[in-house]
Amino acid sequence: MDVIIALAIVAALMIIGYFCGSIGQGRHYREIKIREWALRDILVFNEKAPPAKFYGQDFMLVSGSVVMSCDYFRKVVAGLKQLIGGRLVSFEAMLDRGRREAILRMKEEARKRGATVIFNVRLETSNISMLSGNRGLTCIELIAYGTAWRAPAQDNLPARKP
Repeated sequence: MDVIIALAIVAALMIIGYFCGSIGQGRHYREIKIREWALRDILVFNEKAPPAKFYGQDFMLVSGSVVMSCDYFRKVVAGLKQLIGGRLVSFEAMLDRGRREAILRMKEEARKRGATVIFNVRLETSNISMLSGNRGLTCIELIAYGTAWRAPAQDNLPARKP
């Protein structure tokens, strides 16, 4: 009887974890979409050099980073999935959210500094694992960085030849 109660508690916690994690993930995706819409005017390119039309030398480094962790339910499911192989969809969603969040934070920094375009954008990831007793905390860090360009003031622009 005690075993059945213990299994029922574990099952209930897994179900609660699944629903709470899904709600949190959905809320984060909605927030990301709103912020992406608000920052759509800041252009992001992975090209190393800006096009010739971006003249002036007002360039600066901008970056955005985020540390994300997977909820317990998704971590358990990914552990079971490793036994048979295949895609870890729960981790793919976490990486997608983290990548988009890091780019948004980079764009927010660019906006604060008056930039309108970011070139040479790069993304880096790292795995952060901490062990405390028998429980392990696994997180990923994502950082987006690039060279932002701030347009010179209109009154300081040289006259263009027709």
